[in-house]
Amino acid sequence: MNTNAAGIKINVSGIVQGVGFRPFVYATATRLHLTGSVWNTSKGVEIEIFGNLHDLDQFLIDLKEKHPVLARIDQIESSAIPFQILTDFSIKSSQAEEGQFLPVSPDMSICPDCLKELFDPKNRRYRYPFINCTNCGPRFSIIKNIPYDRPLTTMADFKLCPACQAEYDNPLDRRFHAQPVACAECGPRLQFINQGQIIGKYEGALTTARKFIEDGKIVAIKGLGGYHLACNASNEEAVQSLRSRKKRSDRPFALMSYNLETIKKFCHITDEEAAILQSPQHPIALLTKREDCSLPEALAPNQNHLGFMIPYTPLHYLLLELDEGFPEVLVMTSGNMSDEPIAYEDEDARVRMAEIADGFLVHNRPIQMRVDDSVVRVVEQQPYFLRRSRGYAPDPIILNDEIPQMLACGAELKNTFCLSRSHYAFLSHHIGDLENYETLSSFENGILHFQNLFRIKPLKIVVDLHPEYLSTKYAVDRACKEQLPLLQVQHHHAHLAACLADNHWVSGQDVIGLIFDGTGYGTDGKIWGGEVLVGEYSSVKRRFHLAETMLPGGDSAIRNPSKIALSNLYSADLPWTEDLPPVQALSEQELAILKTQLENRLNCPITTSMGRLFDAVASLVGIRQIATYEGQAAIELENVCDPQEENAYKFTLNTDNIETAEVFDHILLNLRMGISKSTISARFHNGLANLCLDICKTIQKESGLQTVALSGGVWQNITLLTKTTTLLRNQGFSVLQHHQVPANDGGIALGQLMVAAAAKESN
Repeated sequence: MNTNAAGIKINVSGIVQGVGFRPFVYATATRLHLTGSVWNTSKGVEIEIFGNLHDLDQFLIDLKEKHPVLARIDQIESSAIPFQILTDFSIKSSQAEEGQFLPVSPDMSICPDCLKELFDPKNRRYRYPFINCTNCGPRFSIIKNIPYDRPLTTMADFKLCPACQAEYDNPLDRRFHAQPVACAECGPRLQFINQGQIIGKYEGALTTARKFIEDGKIVAIKGLGGYHLACNASNEEAVQSLRSRKKRSDRPFALMSYNLETIKKFCHITDEEAAILQSPQHPIALLTKREDCSLPEALAPNQNHLGFMIPYTPLHYLLLELDEGFPEVLVMTSGNMSDEPIAYEDEDARVRMAEIADGFLVHNRPIQMRVDDSVVRVVEQQPYFLRRSRGYAPDPIILNDEIPQMLACGAELKNTFCLSRSHYAFLSHHIGDLENYETLSSFENGILHFQNLFRIKPLKIVVDLHPEYLSTKYAVDRACKEQLPLLQVQHHHAHLAACLADNHWVSGQDVIGLIFDGTGYGTDGKIWGGEVLVGEYSSVKRRFHLAETMLPGGDSAIRNPSKIALSNLYSADLPWTEDLPPVQALSEQELAILKTQLENRLNCPITTSMGRLFDAVASLVGIRQIATYEGQAAIELENVCDPQEENAYKFTLNTDNIETAEVFDHILLNLRMGISKSTISARFHNGLANLCLDICKTIQKESGLQTVALSGGVWQNITLLTKTTTLLRNQGFSVLQHHQVPANDGGIALGQLMVAAAAKESN
């Protein structure tokens, strides 16, 4: 027997199914003259391999360093097994194992090879709208269960034709076991429906859809994870019509163009932004508008950024194909009424969007799980998530330590949930605002799907402190029914923990947390939002907070920045003079009622919200008196900020309070001096950045802490984020920002999970 001959059994875990991993193993083993077999299991990929020791060593190196681009190896376990004499290397059938699990690949945009074939007249998939391979296409949106095999996806009913079957069975073909593989002979087909009638099929459906868009009509398009509503972005009448029908007055629309060259006509694009736009995920990227941008202001009213993406499916490429006379930019917004989840089931979509869309471009590949588009900005050459969804979810967050199986239910707005198992935190795709039955149903169905996919049976449920959140009510009810422990985590503690987990922070080490957002239920029952915390996963102390003010009318005031501004002036004992924009925005009767409310504290909950402070300033300088979507006033205040202004308003730091009265006094003075909105906005931003530095230096003197975590929705303000980070680092502080999950409430569930894990450890 050859003494150099050996056998190895290898277990590989991570994202290793549906990404061409077994063909890669097969090709590598064959090239190195090794024998054995590889197969999928419910926990990853297993390999038994035999041959020369030198070749086996090289195989292990290639396994780690040369795996497919969409694969992610989290762990490789290997052990020696007796040598066997075999004639070849083979790929065996998948083996399901009870209770085991593995990560699932997110949906990925069309790869360069498939895109080339899509427009190659000699290729048998020429202009086929559902072309894909192991390197691209639907994954998470079509999978019903694991292991990831065709019978367990929504492609199960599409029987492969002989040509596709041959590719599917060939280990050296890039479509080997590509579960969504199909062609025009055997796969999904397009239709165009108008007023309940099919008026176009296949290529004719595409032609009809393009004609509708050219004519200024609105088309509902069934995509990868749900429906979009599309129209000609250059046609202001079409854009306004879509706003009116969708009941979306001001919120910016997402846009899609065929390529970067087209987008550059309207926006500035850095190298880092170009890389993100063209990454396998193809998210929406917020880009700075060019000064000569010719697109209608109605696409993103009062904004200096536009959210662009390039096509991520073959259908999108065919729809936006460059052709003289066809629009260069399409609105590509979520297919829903405002505040509802994106439609993804065909009949439901036709009912819900009957009054919005003039026609429907549809196909017959079912969507198992709705998935919205992801939205990012670029911060420090990295993606900075505003919404983490398609292309990224359900890719898990890797944790430092193994934690128990738990469910964290997230917050009310921008909801995501999170499930844990082993070293993984499976943060869900974007669910939305839990303010109606449809979104709650999507939340509940998503949880059950994740539990099934990843074989998770929660031992504990974690949720926000707020008693009226639908996520809280769901958690309380479920914990009661299943007799599970329930842990409620304070909102801003969860924000801090999310930022720490995002940065793989080691448990047991305290940090300074600047946690700024709009609304979070405090431990004292008040509405927090301008919080300085000291602590880590297991516990925090509230060291400073923004000065308390009244929120007249409670949650309804969030839509009325003018009332918030006047409430702040009242708290600062500053007069409501007739020349002030918020005074002019309200009638005499409204002003009288508001004053009575504040004097008698009628329906005036107390808040320390930083988000509301931004609203108040935006109102005072005349930028926004009525908000039609969350964060609008703050966004518009940032948009006018003068980057050249160096002066700053002074915030007063008391024993545990951050006083704002002096800031409002100076703003009023500047207004009467005729100082511009841009200058006032800049001085406000500069003042906040200086305040953050003062706070951190104070706590550093007390405790020696030098690490600062920035979390909460206010940190989506890139102007404030950049100014604050620069000041802190220049003074020797280490700054933790978000880069894997959003700073807003979309990351809350991850933080809840980490607090619960730490609480268990301390018991």
